[in-house]
Amino acid sequence: MPLHIETPLIESRALSICAGRSIWLKLDAMQPTGSFKIRGIGTACEQYARRGARRFVSSSGGNAGIAVAYSGRCLSVPVTVVVPETTSGKARELIQQEDAEVIVHGASWQEANALAQSMVGESDAFLHPFDDPLLWQGHATLVDEVVRSGPKPDAIVLSVGGGGLLCGIVEGLRRNGWADVPIVAVETDGASSFAQSIRAGYRVTLEKITSVATSLGAKQVCEQAFAYSKEHPIRSAVVSDKAAVLACERFLIDQRILVEPRVALRSHSLMRAPVRSQSSRRSYLSFAAGRPQPWSS
Repeated sequence: MPLHIETPLIESRALSICAGRSIWLKLDAMQPTGSFKIRGIGTACEQYARRGARRFVSSSGGNAGIAVAYSGRCLSVPVTVVVPETTSGKARELIQQEDAEVIVHGASWQEANALAQSMVGESDAFLHPFDDPLLWQGHATLVDEVVRSGPKPDAIVLSVGGGGLLCGIVEGLRRNGWADVPIVAVETDGASSFAQSIRAGYRVTLEKITSVATSLGAKQVCEQAFAYSKEHPIRSAVVSDKAAVLACERFLIDQRILVEPRVALRSHSLMRAPVRSQSSRRSYLSFAAGRPQPWSS
C-alpha cells in the first residue's frame, strides 16, 4: 500500500477566468506530509525497506526530510535526518514529531549532506531529496492519477528546484502515452539554476540561493532534469520573488488554500504567454504541490 494518497484534481474557475483558458489544479498540498515529496520518498523508502534497509538517512530539513521521517514511522524503520544550522526550530520539531533523530550540522545543506552521507552504513539507505530514479517513479503517479480522472491537458505547469518533480512528470507522461504534452518549468529569480543551465548549455551551479522560495533552493539541477530539457518540450519561465508572494495571496483568496511561493508562482505563470496549442479551448494543469514551510531563518 503506497504511503501517499490520491489527491483532488479540480478546475479553478478564478484562475480560468483570469487566464482566459481552462486551468486545473492537482492539490498535492493535501498529502499527509504537506507536499508531493511523499510520493517519491515513500516509493523509495518502501523499496529500500524491502531490500532490507535497517535505517533511513536524509539530509533535508524541508519537505523531503519530513517525508522520510513520516515514511520511516509508517514502515517502522528508524530515521536520521541531518539538517543545516539555518533550519528553523519548528522544522526540526516537525521532523522529530515523526520519531526521527535530528542532527544539526553545518552552515549549508552541502555540509549537512556531506555528514549524512558519511553516516550511511551497509544496512542503511540514503534518501536524496530529488536525485534518485526511485523518487521519479513515485512522482510519476501524479500523472497516472490525472490520466484516470481528467482530460489530457495542453500543457503542464510546475516549479523546478533540484528537478525531481520535473523528472517524475516527464516519466509519468511517457508511460501514459502523453509524451507530446509540453511543460512550463517555473523558477524564481535567485533560484533559477535550471533556466541558467538551459541558456548556458551545461549544468550551472549557483553561487548561492537568494530567493524567498527556499524550497526551490537547489544550486544545481540533477543531471536527468537537464537531459530532459533537450528531449522533452519544456519552456523555462523565471518570475520575481514579489510576483511569487503576491501569487500566494491571490491563491489564498481565490482557492482558500495557503500554499508556498513555489506553488503560487505557477499560477502567476499561467497568466503569461500561453504555450502554443491546436486546441480551441486550451487546458492547463498546475500542481499545487506544497503547503508553506517554516524551514529557514
